[in-house]
Amino acid sequence: MGEISWRKSTRSGGGAGNNCVEVGTGAGPVLVRDTKDRDGGTLSVSPRAFRAFVAAVKTRY
Repeated sequence: MGEISWRKSTRSGGGAGNNCVEVGTGAGPVLVRDTKDRDGGTLSVSPRAFRAFVAAVKTRY
């Protein structure tokens, strides 16, 4: 899969700042993981599906 670049929202404050998910991008699917359990499961979705998800969230919130 190659190098994955992980990032989380700048709005994910509070506590230790681990109350969020991280998004990983690289050459392939978009990966999503819990910052409290980085070694736990990782959700893998297509870039197209992730863009649609983000667009839907932005229009509702």
